[in-house]
Amino acid sequence: MQATTTRRTGSHKADPITLGLIRNYLSSVADEMANTVIRTAYSTIVRDCMDFSTALCDKNGQTVAQGVTIPVHLGSVPTALGHTIKRFEGNIHPGDVFIMNDPFQGGIHIPDIFVFKPVFHENRLMGYSTAVSHHLDLGGRVPGSAACDNTEIFHDGLRIPPLKLYDRGVPSEAIFQLLEKNIRVPVQTLGDLRSNLSALRTGEKGLLSLAERYGLDDLEMYFAELLDYTEAMVRAEIRSWPDGEYTFTDYLDDDGVDAGEIAIEVKMTVEDDCLTVDFTGTSPQVKGGINSPYAFTISCCGYAVRSIMQADIPNTSGLFRPIRIIAPAGTILNPVMPAASGMRGVVGFRLADALFGALAKIVPHKIPAAGEGGNSLIIIGGYNRERKPFIMFDLIAGTWGARPNKDGIDGLTNPGSVISNIPVELMELDYPVRVEQYALTKDTGGAGKYRGGLAIARDWRYVGDGPANLTIRSDRREHTPYGLYGGHNGAPSWNIVNPGAEEERTLRTMVTDTLQPGDVIRHIQPGAGGWGEPLERDIESVEQDVLNDKVSIAKAEELYGVVIDDEKLTADRERTERERSARRSEAGQAQRSANGGVRR
Repeated sequence: MQATTTRRTGSHKADPITLGLIRNYLSSVADEMANTVIRTAYSTIVRDCMDFSTALCDKNGQTVAQGVTIPVHLGSVPTALGHTIKRFEGNIHPGDVFIMNDPFQGGIHIPDIFVFKPVFHENRLMGYSTAVSHHLDLGGRVPGSAACDNTEIFHDGLRIPPLKLYDRGVPSEAIFQLLEKNIRVPVQTLGDLRSNLSALRTGEKGLLSLAERYGLDDLEMYFAELLDYTEAMVRAEIRSWPDGEYTFTDYLDDDGVDAGEIAIEVKMTVEDDCLTVDFTGTSPQVKGGINSPYAFTISCCGYAVRSIMQADIPNTSGLFRPIRIIAPAGTILNPVMPAASGMRGVVGFRLADALFGALAKIVPHKIPAAGEGGNSLIIIGGYNRERKPFIMFDLIAGTWGARPNKDGIDGLTNPGSVISNIPVELMELDYPVRVEQYALTKDTGGAGKYRGGLAIARDWRYVGDGPANLTIRSDRREHTPYGLYGGHNGAPSWNIVNPGAEEERTLRTMVTDTLQPGDVIRHIQPGAGGWGEPLERDIESVEQDVLNDKVSIAKAEELYGVVIDDEKLTADRERTERERSARRSEAGQAQRSANGGVRR
């Protein structure tokens, strides 16, 4: 993806107040589209986890507004829509609705279906209303249509190229029937699809209202101005960064099939108001189903860069104009056929972690230590005694790394996904599971001047009638979340079947397995990294961590040099100062020895 410097040079001058009104109106419509999905969706993954996104685009397929939904989705909308527009150029009409999910034609993985509705005003195309949702099932090898040990795209499920779901208002019964016959839970999946179609109509109504008020010619001018304004603000941010090359490498533990670490290697080059993100040197595409389609790689880059910029920059495609992204074909960030990609999310999260590691060298005052490494996925699927299928798809929201001036946040979703856990009561109502633990885990946050957030632990007991398929996507056991500027790494993740029982067994981080009735699966997410030297942490903060059962008395002394009185649960200030002074002296002596005895 090449950075561009093209700006509009029209004869009309945009009024800044009108531009602001239109910008806010578009954002409100995109949010209203998201609310439509939440109110009408069928499945827990869309309705409760909120794993979906909405956006509005201009007639060229460029995003001009997005809903407050999933950041790592939305940068992919122009790519997916661009493939669709190219496919149907000259054959786009009022009443059309397009559908697609093909990862090799602009999609981001098979469970995420894009739908696009062209919006016409007085028979002129003015833009597109768009939505994408992660559907509960699209067929394939396992319930949920995603597994890390899938080894080719055909294992992942039904692959949909850009097609017309509606042609001039007439639905394609063939596509609806094909979907119905190839998915395990057609009621939920088709219900969610129709929910997205309702959101498209909401977006269409909003765009038409805007055209009626301002006229299409002026509105097109303001759309272009909005893209230009985003570009100008992003360029100004990049220009404030020091020029240079900044590198970072992060790792995934494995791909769910073959053992061995997988490197995500990035070099960020800042030159005036342009940014190049180069992933040359990143691992080749892997056998397991975690490869990241190029559209998703682009989107994750946009999310990482945008998230450290000022909040009032419009979320439009103008973001990508100053950014050049290099991801060589055949790598895990730009796979070629027949690579499986159903669980590509973990690579997207690790890509973002690598980018944040490089950005920490550019703007250290803005970058937190690594968080949990992405939301964990737990899928339990099978059949009840009436042979009716069920699929429980739980997204475990994680925890944040310590920030340059604050502790990490416990139990908050990764900022790249903005999803929610399924409420326990709804999960137990809809699926044959019982949640027996949902808790923070003591001593898992990376030590530092500011402590990393704690790991989440959740236990599900499977109470179904027969064996069930278990699919897990997690990571960060071998390569734990990194700390920054002297902060320690967070604790590793774990997957344990029947913890504490004779038949206890530990599973890999990415695995497909089987549960028997009565089995318990425990997942413990990684803890987040710390920021700054632990010996610089306020004694009072360590005391509070002990009182809140976030840090044990033993770890308070081991990691922070804070000696806690066992009975009073307060710090012994005199012993603490002696302990910390001794450790600083030892550290200084070790540093002088490493430097050959010369103080520098």
